[in-house]
Amino acid sequence: MNSFIRLFSIAVLLILVQPAAYSQLLRNTQEVEIKTSAQCPMCKESIEEMLTFERGVRHALLDMETKIVTVRYNSRRTDADRLRKAITKLGYDADDMEGDSEAYENLPACCKKPDDPDHVAH
Repeated sequence: MNSFIRLFSIAVLLILVQPAAYSQLLRNTQEVEIKTSAQCPMCKESIEEMLTFERGVRHALLDMETKIVTVRYNSRRTDADRLRKAITKLGYDADDMEGDSEAYENLPACCKKPDDPDHVAH
């Protein structure tokens, strides 16, 4: 009987604490839209996957038509500039930040900018 009371107390405590924790989580959630230089589905996959491994990122979705990645993140763990910087480390532009030149050179030909002589469309 004693273990039942302990288990019941823990369950009640979890029910009472959970809404407060969820509310705190929502308060710290921010969303940013970042214009990228993505060119193809491979770019989309690379950027979205990399962002999901960034600290604090909850969700990332790149719209290939607009080349804008929408990132939902915990503002206590990261910020928009860190997210832009992470994208540039892959070689892609992020808003007004230019992609890392060494990383850009290592991108597949289909991921390079259309005005680059090495660019090859899918």
